[in-house]
Amino acid sequence: MAKQTNELATTGVGRLMWKYFLPAFVGVMANSLYNIVDRIFIGQGVGSIALSGVSVVFPVMVIIMGFGMLIGIGASVQISLFLGKNQKDKAEQVLGNSVWLILISSAVVTAIGFLIKNPMLELFGATDETMGYANEYLNIILAGVFFQMLGFSLNSMIRAEGSARIAMYSMLLSAGANILLDYLFIFHLNMGVKGAAYATIIAMFILCIWVLAHFRSRRSVIQLKQCGMKLDKEIVLAIIAIGMAPFIMQIAASIVQGVYNLQLIKYGGDVAVAAMGIVMSVIVFILMIVVALNMAAQPIIGYNYGAKAYDRVVKSVKIGIVAATIISVAGWALVLLFPGAIVKAFNGEDADLLRIGKQGLQIFMIMLPIVGFQIIISNYFQSIGKAKIATVLTLMRQVVFMLPAIFIFSNWFQLKGIWMAGPVSDTLSAVVVLIYTVIEWRRLKVKLAAS
Repeated sequence: MAKQTNELATTGVGRLMWKYFLPAFVGVMANSLYNIVDRIFIGQGVGSIALSGVSVVFPVMVIIMGFGMLIGIGASVQISLFLGKNQKDKAEQVLGNSVWLILISSAVVTAIGFLIKNPMLELFGATDETMGYANEYLNIILAGVFFQMLGFSLNSMIRAEGSARIAMYSMLLSAGANILLDYLFIFHLNMGVKGAAYATIIAMFILCIWVLAHFRSRRSVIQLKQCGMKLDKEIVLAIIAIGMAPFIMQIAASIVQGVYNLQLIKYGGDVAVAAMGIVMSVIVFILMIVVALNMAAQPIIGYNYGAKAYDRVVKSVKIGIVAATIISVAGWALVLLFPGAIVKAFNGEDADLLRIGKQGLQIFMIMLPIVGFQIIISNYFQSIGKAKIATVLTLMRQVVFMLPAIFIFSNWFQLKGIWMAGPVSDTLSAVVVLIYTVIEWRRLKVKLAAS
């Protein structure tokens, strides 16, 4: 068995989590930074209305990422489980089948995206003033869907085989290219929002070349081979079933973001949409650290669950919950202490944006400390192949509680009520996740006693 997979079975869980977390953390921070830098450069170099236009495109990009997660995470879990069972050939079949799925789905997403582009942007909150910026940005993003999906998906599979450090280098390479190109295109070539979009797509193209080269090299545990690319119905269905939870999460997040934008325009105008873009950038930046924990834990949980080493599974989840809570509390404290400084980093000239953005940050993120453990538990169910439960937990927070809260509280408290929907949803979903956690913990105790 390869060194990467052998350590998943033998190295101490705490040490292994830390080893996998560091490269995952660097990778997701790089990824988060280039999304944030995009908005900072646009807000500072083009203006708050341009920032609002790009924020309208955000739900569309979330949908694109959702398809990448459907295949990437679904395949990654399958790869971890098969490697845990010492079935390398099956893991390589998953890799090959996932490439075909990416090719097909990216073509469909691109075609549909161009067909319904304008009504979609209107649905997500574009106004006459912001539609031009939104269209400029989205045209380029849609043309590069394949690169976005392939790069993200295959990089997830690099982590699944235990090559966390290489996955980190992938994100550093892509993020570094994006930031440099953003600066060049926006501030030196005066390309505006088009420059930001081109920078994103070129960076993703570079990532694609890197990950494809990895899976064709000797350093990879599993190889991308022609024989593994023959479509297998059972493998395809398993990838889709497991990846459905994060996919639904992304689609739900896109719908919720669209509803948010429409309500924000109603009660606060385009500036409120720009403020939401800032709020989402900050919360994603904080929660991506928790996502890094998930990336570290996923191959450990998947491999050891497949190998029936349930004690190591339990340790991984416990460490993840404690660490995620610490991260959430730290992020929450920073936001509540320095909301004005955070908003000014995106645009320091618009007084309305500063006022609305500060209010949004302080209210929307008030219950952030109880979000981290929910993400860890959902990832646990996903990592062991229980896609239905992971989907239920995801929908509770993103749709079942969030959407009604947006309409109810905005009707009662206008703009302030829109921000209140976030913490209300976080609290209610935490109760549901806790119930599932207690039930699953009892089940694992039985398995531990029997093993």
